[in-house]
Amino acid sequence: MKRAFLKTVAVTLASLAMGSAFAADITGAGATFPFPIYAKWAEAYKKETGTGMNYQSIGSSGGIRQIRAKTVAFGATDAPVSGADLEKDGMVQFPAIIGGTVPVIHLDGFKPGELRVSAGALAEIFLGKIAKWNDAKLVALNPGKTLPDQNITVVHRADGSGTTFNFTDYLTAVSKEWADTVGKGAAVKWPAPSSVGGKGNEGVAANVNRVKGAIGYVEYAYVKKNNMNFLQLQNADGKFVSPDDKTFVAAAAGADWFSVPGMGVSMVNAKGAESWPISTASFILMYKEPADKAQSAEVLKFFDWAFKNGKSMASELDYVPLPDSLTAEIRSKVWSQIRK
Repeated sequence: MKRAFLKTVAVTLASLAMGSAFAADITGAGATFPFPIYAKWAEAYKKETGTGMNYQSIGSSGGIRQIRAKTVAFGATDAPVSGADLEKDGMVQFPAIIGGTVPVIHLDGFKPGELRVSAGALAEIFLGKIAKWNDAKLVALNPGKTLPDQNITVVHRADGSGTTFNFTDYLTAVSKEWADTVGKGAAVKWPAPSSVGGKGNEGVAANVNRVKGAIGYVEYAYVKKNNMNFLQLQNADGKFVSPDDKTFVAAAAGADWFSVPGMGVSMVNAKGAESWPISTASFILMYKEPADKAQSAEVLKFFDWAFKNGKSMASELDYVPLPDSLTAEIRSKVWSQIRK
C-alpha cells in the first residue's frame, strides 16, 4: 500500500497544481525531500476543506529564491536559513517534518541493507579515494561478502539542494578531509572524478538505478518509491543501522530546537545506539509581514491541520511527525510573529 501510494505522488500533486487554476488557495515551493508527505497532506486537506495547494518541488535553493521573490506564500528548505538572514529578510522559519537521507547503490547480487559502510569509508567514496567496490576497506566492513571488481560512480544533486546540505553536513562532521577540502552546502564541488548529477531526489534516484556500480543519496521516501538498494551506515555509537522511522526518531530525540535562531538544528551524527546518522528536518519559511495576509493565514491553517491530523500519514511514509509539545511551541513562539 505504501509503495502504491508513493508511485502516485507525482500524479497527485500535479493534479492538485492543475486544479489550482480554480482553487489556488495556497502556493509554496522548495525542497524535494518532503514532497511525498506534502502531496499526501495536500490531497487529504483538499478533500476535507476544499482548499488546494500548488507546491513546486524544485529544490531548497529554488524555494528560498521563490519566497524571497514573494512569488509564493511559503518556501520550503532542508538547509535551514541562518538567524541573521531570517532577520534581514523579515522571515520566520519552523520545522514541518523529520526524515532521513540515505546512501543508495546499484550493485547486483545484494539485497537492500545487506552491505555496510562506515562514516569514514562513505566520505572516501565521495572524495573519490575509494573508487572500486572491492576496495580493501569495504571488504573489511563486509566479511563473508564477495564484492565485485567494479568501478564506483558517484551520483549527486545537480541543483541547489537541502538534501545535499544535509548529506555534506554529515560528511563534514565525520571526515576532517571532507571538511577541509569540500565542506557543506546546498551545492558543492564534487571531488570524485567519476560522478554524474541529477536534478531533485527524483533525478538522483533515476541515475542510481540507471548506472551500474553507482552510489548516491536520496530522502528515504524515494528509496521506497523506487525500491532502491540502500547501505547500512555506522552511527556515532559504532552501531550499524538501517534507515526507518524508528532510527529517525532516535536521532531527533535529543534535538534542542530553540537553541538555534530559526530552529535550524543539525541532527547529523546524533548519538544513540539506534540513531540514523543522516537525519534532518525540513523547514518552512514565511514572512512576518506577508504581502497577502489571507494566503499566509491559509498556509498556517494547512500546517496546523497537518500537525494535528497528518501524523499517521507521515508515519506511513516513514517520516517522523513533530511531537505535539513542539508544534504547540511553534504556534506560540513562531506563528505568533506572523501578522494576520
